[in-house]
Amino acid sequence: MSKKLSIVVSVLAVIAICLSAAALIVVMKPAPADHTDVQYVMYLGTNGAETNEPVFAPEEAREKAKEILVKHFGGYTLTDAEGGWEDSGTLYQEYTLVIYLSDTTLDKVHAAADELIRIFQQSSVLIQSNRTVTEFYSGTK
Repeated sequence: MSKKLSIVVSVLAVIAICLSAAALIVVMKPAPADHTDVQYVMYLGTNGAETNEPVFAPEEAREKAKEILVKHFGGYTLTDAEGGWEDSGTLYQEYTLVIYLSDTTLDKVHAAADELIRIFQQSSVLIQSNRTVTEFYSGTK
């Protein structure tokens, strides 16, 4: 793995750990067994691995990612982020898509990641698996 990719992965991992810790602080009560789940978080860079130039404009990148995610999962949560790293004194930055998925399996996440890697010309996609509580709350009736 290249030095710049290692730095990006490290920075994104620290951000994800901080977000996970914040979520744990908010949710301090034990979770019912039937609501436990694994949330998968994918970090998708949009600069090509070989060129370090954007493969798509941000809006086009979002639309391409949405098509792939709907095909594989039927639903998703997608947010924008910016990744950055320094390599040999040069600061690199890239538009990054953060994808949150629940109610799925790691095999399905890997299948989507394979397609995202190919379409976005990536060397890898960072995937995190976080134990969480999932509840589709419809309010009181």
